[in-house]
Amino acid sequence: MATRILANLIVMGGGMFAKAVVKAYHEALAKALQNGVAQETLQNTVRGARKMMTEQEARQILGVTEGTPWGEILQKYDNLFEKNSEKGSFYLQSKVHRAKECLEAVHR
Repeated sequence: MATRILANLIVMGGGMFAKAVVKAYHEALAKALQNGVAQETLQNTVRGARKMMTEQEARQILGVTEGTPWGEILQKYDNLFEKNSEKGSFYLQSKVHRAKECLEAVHR
């Protein structure tokens, strides 16, 4: 008898807890939509999934402007790529490589 009561309490408590979590999630989502945070997060997620960076970010990473000739962009890329391979920073090296890819797509 006590086991049955205890089992009922656990099941009912678990159900109430699950409902509370779902309700809290919906309230947080509604607030995020009101504040525009959800849209920004979605855009960042989509952008992150594509692994693309903006042209402006790519130019900042390589330290070039819109008027910089393609040859100079390649020199900056080679220089930064080599420096980061010596120091062992794979993250920076990949950022430099992605910046070159982005500007290469714009250049074509």
